[in-house]
Amino acid sequence: MTIQNSTIQDINEIFRLYRLATAFQRSKFLDNIWPEFNKGLVKKEIQEKRQFKITINDTIACVWAVTFSDSEIWGEKDKNPSLYIHRIATNPDYRGKNFVGTIVDWAKTYALANERKFVRLDTCGHNKNLIRHYTKNGFEFLGIISLGVEEKLPEHYHNADVCLFEIAVKG
Repeated sequence: MTIQNSTIQDINEIFRLYRLATAFQRSKFLDNIWPEFNKGLVKKEIQEKRQFKITINDTIACVWAVTFSDSEIWGEKDKNPSLYIHRIATNPDYRGKNFVGTIVDWAKTYALANERKFVRLDTCGHNKNLIRHYTKNGFEFLGIISLGVEEKLPEHYHNADVCLFEIAVKG
C-alpha cells in the first residue's frame, strides 16, 4: 500500500470513484449525495499537489483531497491552522480496509509537516454509522451545523446539515 499525490493521468479513475461513491451514497441515503464535481477543480488540486491516492498493486484503492482553509463551512474555527480532508472515495473492490484510519495517520504527519494544529473533515446529513466510523478513527464529533446556500460550496452543501469532526495534532 502506497500513499502519494494523484497525477493528471489518474483523473478518469478519480471521477469513476466519485461516481461509484455517489451511487453508494444514493443506495444508503436519501439526500445530500455528491453532485458531479468540476473537473477543473480536481485538475487544480492535482497541480497544487492536494489530491492524494492510496494504491495497492498499481490499483487506485482510495482518493481524497485536502485544503488548508474551509471558512465557508468552519467559520471562525477556520482561523485555527488546520488540514481539511475532502471527498474520500474508496474503490468498491477495497471497501472494508478502513482507509479512513490510514488517511488519519497520514494526515496527522502531513498536518504537522505543514504547521497545522488540527485535522478536520465534515460530512452532510445525519449518518450515524459514518459518525461512529469517524469517531472510531480518532475524530472528535463536534456536532451538526445547518448551512444556507453558499455559492462557493458544491450544491450538496446547500441548505444542508453538516457534521463536523476534528483531531488535535500534537507535535
